[in-house]
Amino acid sequence: MDFRDIDQTQIAVVGGKGARLGELARIDGVRVPAGFCVTTDGFLGIMAEAPLIDTQLDQLALLSPTDRVAIRTVSADIRRTIEAVEIPRNLAAAITDAVARLGVRTACAVRSSATAEDSPTASFAGQQDTYMNVVGPAAVLAHISRCWASLFTQRAVTYRLHNGIDNRQARMAVVVQTMVFPQAAGVLFTADPVTSNRRFSTVEASFGLGGALVSGLVSPDVYTVRDADVVAKAIATKRAAITAFPGGGGTQEVAIEADRQQRPVLTDAQIVALARLGRVIEAHFGQPQDIEWCLDGDGYHIVQSRPITTLFPVPAQHDMGNHLYVSVGHQQMMTDPMKPLGLSFWQMTTPRRMAEAGGRLFVDVAPLLVSPTSRATYLQALGGSDPLIGDALETVLARGDFIATESDDHPDVASIASAPTLVDVDPAIVDELLERGRASLATLQRDIRTKSGSALLDFIAADILELKRIMFDLSSLQVIRTALDASWWINEQMEAWLGEKNAVDALTQSVTHNVTSEMGLALLDVADAIRPYPDVVAFLQQVEGDAFLDTLPTLAGGRVAKDAIEAYLDAYGMRCIGEIDITRPRWSEHPSTLVPMILSDVKNFEPGEAARRFERGRREAEDAKKELLRRVRATPDGETRAAETNAMIDRVRTFIGYREYPKYHMVSRYFAYKQALVHDAELLAQRHVLDAPEDIFFLRFEELPDVLRTHHVDDQLIAQRRDAMQWYRTLTPPRVMTSEGEVVRGHYRRDDVPAGALVGLPVSAGTIEGRARVIRDMDQADLETGDILVTAYTDPSWTPLFVAIAGLVTEVGGLMTHGAVIAREYGLPAVVGVERATQLIHDGDRIRVHGAEGYVEILSAI
Repeated sequence: MDFRDIDQTQIAVVGGKGARLGELARIDGVRVPAGFCVTTDGFLGIMAEAPLIDTQLDQLALLSPTDRVAIRTVSADIRRTIEAVEIPRNLAAAITDAVARLGVRTACAVRSSATAEDSPTASFAGQQDTYMNVVGPAAVLAHISRCWASLFTQRAVTYRLHNGIDNRQARMAVVVQTMVFPQAAGVLFTADPVTSNRRFSTVEASFGLGGALVSGLVSPDVYTVRDADVVAKAIATKRAAITAFPGGGGTQEVAIEADRQQRPVLTDAQIVALARLGRVIEAHFGQPQDIEWCLDGDGYHIVQSRPITTLFPVPAQHDMGNHLYVSVGHQQMMTDPMKPLGLSFWQMTTPRRMAEAGGRLFVDVAPLLVSPTSRATYLQALGGSDPLIGDALETVLARGDFIATESDDHPDVASIASAPTLVDVDPAIVDELLERGRASLATLQRDIRTKSGSALLDFIAADILELKRIMFDLSSLQVIRTALDASWWINEQMEAWLGEKNAVDALTQSVTHNVTSEMGLALLDVADAIRPYPDVVAFLQQVEGDAFLDTLPTLAGGRVAKDAIEAYLDAYGMRCIGEIDITRPRWSEHPSTLVPMILSDVKNFEPGEAARRFERGRREAEDAKKELLRRVRATPDGETRAAETNAMIDRVRTFIGYREYPKYHMVSRYFAYKQALVHDAELLAQRHVLDAPEDIFFLRFEELPDVLRTHHVDDQLIAQRRDAMQWYRTLTPPRVMTSEGEVVRGHYRRDDVPAGALVGLPVSAGTIEGRARVIRDMDQADLETGDILVTAYTDPSWTPLFVAIAGLVTEVGGLMTHGAVIAREYGLPAVVGVERATQLIHDGDRIRVHGAEGYVEILSAI
């Protein structure tokens, strides 16, 4: 197929590179060297004739991306098999005719074009082979066979395995196009590849063919362009270049004359012209591009353009103003992407407008930072909770040109600066709040059972208002604010009066009404019920799947075990990892998730551990209170200070446990909504409106009425959202980003920690040494008493693991996020916000956690 007959919809026929080149050739003002594509039909014909290929592909399917030696061996066998197959005569004739149209002695580039490459979600740059300066039909045919075989290079196979792409589904087309013999070549990124800022373009340039740059033979010149200005240059010393052999036959490395080695490859005018061309291409494809270019006497030639798949998307904007986005996920301890239904429910629940990007939610804080009063209040609150976010915001503000300072009459200032009135100590306040919440939840669970279809959607929309009333009730907020303010007061005053850091940590152990910490202790009681029955324990050790509860009653003690697990699920079965996403599978839906934690508790603890642990924490908190008050009384005006301190401690212990309840109530209601919606989705699947009940998760709540009205779903939209979700999972969301796409990274800026220590935020005092258990999936947790849990983040569903560990290290978190609160409740030293902790600490390393000072030492690596 000639480039003129190809567009970007034909990836299945001409591969990613071929489709992009065909599309590029359609853009006015973009020069693409003439050429054609050998379609994937040719590749499939070769594969059909290749002996042993099915057996070899079966071997490949059994390998993991880390099986490097096996991948190298099997992929080499496959390449030899493919190259040994002769190209059919009719295909060889068609290729020869196409080469003749370019010119029989015209030098060509023969380039691989796989169907999985250069997609919006994965870039296969450099994974398959390209051959330059190939002259004559026979040479072109030979190199086409090599390109087909390069679909199975070790690096390409590993990349597909890593990205979950089936090697059997991969197809290869081949691009053949006229060679350009450039004076310069390189790469243009239409967004800064380091900061992700979309307003900047980065140009890398070297003399000769681009292969010198790609292979690492030379360091390129690097130019940075903003708008129409070259704002930075890094001129490299370029001692060599790659050029074409005269008359064909590949390429050669040549030395560059000494007086040219430090000469800029491009002039400013050429740099700006290239950046402008890049913006044209970016606008055509609708996202930032990684563009390969060549420059000769005729100007720029574009030989490839692919999406920059590593950039985190920018939230959609409806104006040209500057916006500054803060991650919601980092505050909620859930940085994974959420499906559309989950996003829409969270947006309906929260009182603040939120933007979407990459399957995550962000709050635009720019309006909160324009006035001095709101700026100071917000930075103090957010920076105190997560210093990395606070420092990133300070970095942007220090520039002085992104967010302008205005007067204090901004409408948001009052809402930020005003605080609910603090309440006096009265346990009955919490009891009343809990009872109101339970009654409201019981009414929902009763009434929703009779609803379906449009009536269900109307019911849920109305009940969201009840959920918000419960969550944002003034008396509820007053209780939480009182507990937090008292906690901060104790920490500040005890450090000022006694030099005691994080004094409140020891005081918050074993508080009442903490539904999350109670959940962890309750699973210890489940383990107590199961431990006396060895047949049940042995059975649970072999459990696969979620039907095990039905089998339990056939075992000795099985009825007792089943009753204990089901009672636990009745109380906590609405919880799960990532529970703020309504689409996530709940423990009640997948009870096998609990089995490893139950078995861990059976193995690691004696009967009665829950009661002993709670009582031990209560005594330690009481002892800590007495000791603090004794020391405070010894300070100037000690009796007055002690009375005030005692009142603050009582506020904390009475109210701090309630802080966990509103989220518990929210996920309880979410689970009721989900059960009803999934029931309707099953009916829609039976009527062939949905392909599967789970498709409802890829629709937003506000889209569901149209589905019920029309009995139609856009299957292509569902497929696109599924594909996007796969991409979103590969991305790391930033804590802070600008509307220009810049990812702004914060720093702790501390010089008081030992060399080599990993710095984080101190959230629970104490120092502990132990074995690091790096766990990314709670289902795979295998913990022993004394282990230190190292993970990306924890939400309430991780609480049952906390009873077995001695310390906690997370990559995400703040002073009042889940992991910090429960660590203090259980008396565990903890440091959160340790960037790249799961990469820098290896499973089995011996580490020391300094919970009061906020750093982690790796004592011995495995």
